[in-house]
Amino acid sequence: MPASAPEQHTAPHALPRRRLWFIELADGVLPRHFGTLLYGAYTTIGLLAFIAIGTPYVLNVYLQVPAGEQGQIIGDLAAWTEIALLLIFGPAGILADRIGRRQVYAVGYVFMGIGYVLYPLADSVTALTGYRLVYALGVGLATAMLQTALADYPENNSRGKASALVGMLNGFGVVMLSVGLGGLMKTFVNRGWDPVLAGYLTHGVVAGLCFVSAIVVARGLQPGTGGVSREERLSAGELVRSGLAAARNPRIAFAYACAFIARGDMVVVGAFVNLWGTNAAIAAGLDPAAASAKGRMLFVIATAAGLFWLPFLGHLLDRVNRVSGALIGMTLAAIGFLFTDLVDDPLARSSLPFFILLGIGQISAFAAASTLISQEAPRESRGAVIGLYNMAGAIGILFSTAVGGRLFDAIGPHAVFELIGSLTVVVVLFGLWVRWKAPGDLDPRRSARAAAG
Repeated sequence: MPASAPEQHTAPHALPRRRLWFIELADGVLPRHFGTLLYGAYTTIGLLAFIAIGTPYVLNVYLQVPAGEQGQIIGDLAAWTEIALLLIFGPAGILADRIGRRQVYAVGYVFMGIGYVLYPLADSVTALTGYRLVYALGVGLATAMLQTALADYPENNSRGKASALVGMLNGFGVVMLSVGLGGLMKTFVNRGWDPVLAGYLTHGVVAGLCFVSAIVVARGLQPGTGGVSREERLSAGELVRSGLAAARNPRIAFAYACAFIARGDMVVVGAFVNLWGTNAAIAAGLDPAAASAKGRMLFVIATAAGLFWLPFLGHLLDRVNRVSGALIGMTLAAIGFLFTDLVDDPLARSSLPFFILLGIGQISAFAAASTLISQEAPRESRGAVIGLYNMAGAIGILFSTAVGGRLFDAIGPHAVFELIGSLTVVVVLFGLWVRWKAPGDLDPRRSARAAAG
């Protein structure tokens, strides 16, 4: 089926094009709009990641759940969060196309903040689950708008670099915000505060940052619906149909498949690399605390490798066809996951190159998929299409969590990575077909040269 070439994303009354650093901005987007998006990239992921630190604290200090029961509760909370996200992403995209990105983004931060205020007030696991769903609503709205605004703001020839920059800020936000805020509870306790009060104060600080961030994005992001005039806006029903029909474009279908893999990759690297290293360290005779540090170090190495690789990847993605770029990213991911089969001892120095390659592959799949969907999502229904893209990613996370965990326990850590690597190969084969049948614009820089001329 022939597919139309990607649109050039020009507005009828285009303003002079601007730049922020090395990012060329789309018509009508000001540097302060993109600067606010970068703030959102740093804070959104960093603030949402605090839940991983706050949950064990609430279970231990407030609910006093025995350690042997916490694993199942944490797993159930994560599952409920992903189910909620799966239900939220689609409506969030439709809302973005109907009322505007910044309104939805700000409301997302507000719900995240409310969730954090309520979290330490839970008097039962049931109440904690309810408060977690409030948090999940905020996360779904905020992260969906982060991806949608990322598609709106850069000119097509800068999408790769913009995705790489946002990805780097995501990573730094997780490290600096979630870890830094997580240390507040210990700081308060060391200064003589009661652990219960320390938890209230820390969650209050996190909630306050969410509320401040809501004000920042509400005032700083571009108003409107990504350059679509009120007369051009589609109805909610038309947006739903448009989002589903967009998959007829082979490049968008490929992007959806990439999202399934890329988001699942993040879970596998974030959870199972850490667990693999921790279990290996315990088997080697280390105590649980030291073993946990060893496992965490493997995750840090993989993540750091990905962050250092991102600038080079962003430059590459803006110099090649978008489908080719996605193929490069997914191929690197397949190699990274499948090559872990060569790891005998994850703690050995000889194994480090494989975890470095794994981190590079995981971030490459994520950034390349994001760049492809940002180009291909139609302007008038971009939020709805990216909502489905995010839903595909949420399904990937659920799959990787459920199936991966069972494979890890039943067969061993290699089985998880081999499964994800094999599925990635299938997506690569689909991408090769798309590259042959419907490659789209062969040079993403061409539209910029044409517009400049």
